[in-house]
Amino acid sequence: MTSAEGAPQGNTGDIANWPMLKIVYRTDPEAVAAVLPPGITPGADPHVNLTIYNVPVPDEPEYGILQTVNADYDGVAGEYALGYGIDQESAIFISRDHNGQPKYPCQTDYYRLGSAVRARCTHQGYTFVEFRGTASGENEPQAEFDLNEWWVKFSLAVGAMPDAANGYDFPPHVVHVLSRYGCAWKERVDGELVLHDSPWDPLASRLPLREQISAHLWWPTFLGRDIKLAGKLDPEAFKPFTDTISGSRWKGSQGGPLRS
Repeated sequence: MTSAEGAPQGNTGDIANWPMLKIVYRTDPEAVAAVLPPGITPGADPHVNLTIYNVPVPDEPEYGILQTVNADYDGVAGEYALGYGIDQESAIFISRDHNGQPKYPCQTDYYRLGSAVRARCTHQGYTFVEFRGTASGENEPQAEFDLNEWWVKFSLAVGAMPDAANGYDFPPHVVHVLSRYGCAWKERVDGELVLHDSPWDPLASRLPLREQISAHLWWPTFLGRDIKLAGKLDPEAFKPFTDTISGSRWKGSQGGPLRS
């Protein structure tokens, strides 16, 4: 349902028409390269893409923040997912174990009131993302498009030492997520993204903000999604990336929960 102006509308209190808040910023090329496992390469632009949302999964609210960087695999441009911080525990483990989707617990506060847009994301007591902005209210039409997203699925061998020669029950594979979207409505948001230091979600330290490229509210139309294995990664080269922070793909280190 849309208003006379064309903007998506719905029943009062219905979450089905909540927009996604999409924020893109430029970081350092070498920073993007450092977070990507061997076999996945930096994209043409050193961009970090944040999507803050509230969507029904499957039939109750899921607040979350998706963090990706522009990255290519096998010559195909796309985005490598570092983490889906979500507040719905029931969806975390099945998503990670089934498809390699890097979900982990996170608290997100996100709302729009009139033209004001506010968002804040917190994990293990650390607020790592804040955004305050003003929506334009005007539609910016966008054509249908495909988005390639890269996840990684693997399973370390039961009981194996970290330096074991064959330390996997299932060696690392790239998961290709191909989604096709339409756009019901899109509004520019003028505002400021602030990243805070956090050992759990190290955007500020590992992917520092050099320039905010864009921010907008987006009401997507979901036209299709295909998830499949796309190829293998070198198991030995991937070993350092098997130790991660929480359920994300942020590279961790042995020895404690507050990873450096």
